[in-house]
Order: sequence, then structure tokens, then C-alpha cells
Amino acid sequence: MDSTIMIVDDSASVRQMVAFTLEDAGYTVVEAENGKAAIEKLNGPRINMFILDLNMPDMDGVELTNSLRSMDRYRSTPIIMLSTESHSSEKLRAKDAGANGWITKPFKPDQLVNVIKTVVTA
Repeated sequence: MDSTIMIVDDSASVRQMVAFTLEDAGYTVVEAENGKAAIEKLNGPRINMFILDLNMPDMDGVELTNSLRSMDRYRSTPIIMLSTESHSSEKLRAKDAGANGWITKPFKPDQLVNVIKTVVTA
């Protein structure tokens, strides 16, 4: 698999757990601690998917989704929200911004990989 996935989460332990899971499944991982840091890293290798935390300082997951969707390069790149939030209003807000999927924390590693495979092939 030659897909690069960017994980954006303000929790270093969550980033580490997600990165370990994805790297074990054969993905290349780029990490950022918030939306602003993620945007600064977009000049590197092309990102094939984003996994974003909803609640982060400086720029949250919905704001980052809006920014990504405004860029030609990432207009249709899959975005999955990974959050402790499970309210339908938050899910709708993320979907309206352009998110393709939602995973509630805590998650099982195989659940994360299955969602990624589903979104990538959709």
C-alpha cells in the first residue's frame, strides 16, 4: 500500500496509537498536533487521507476540513473524524464541512483499519 495518511490530533498518545495501527497495516503516516500545523505540513508528500480530531486548539477538525475542501489538491481527499464526541449535531457539522466518515474514541485498531479501507474504496 502506498497511501499516506495524515493524523491530526492534539493528543500525542492518540496520534501515536493511530500511527502504530496504520503503519502496522502498511500505511505511511504524517502527524500534526492541530489544524494549523497540518496545513504547514501540506507542502510535503501528497496526503491520500486525513484522520482528524474534532476538538483541537487553534483550528479544530471542522475548520481544518473546510480549509482542506477549499484546496483543489484536497477537495475530494477522504477525511475521517476521530472524536470522543458522538452527538448527531457534531457529526452533521463535520459531514456538512465535507468529512466522509466518523469513528468514536476509544476505537479498536481493526475498526479503524476497516473504516479506512471502506472509505478509500468508496
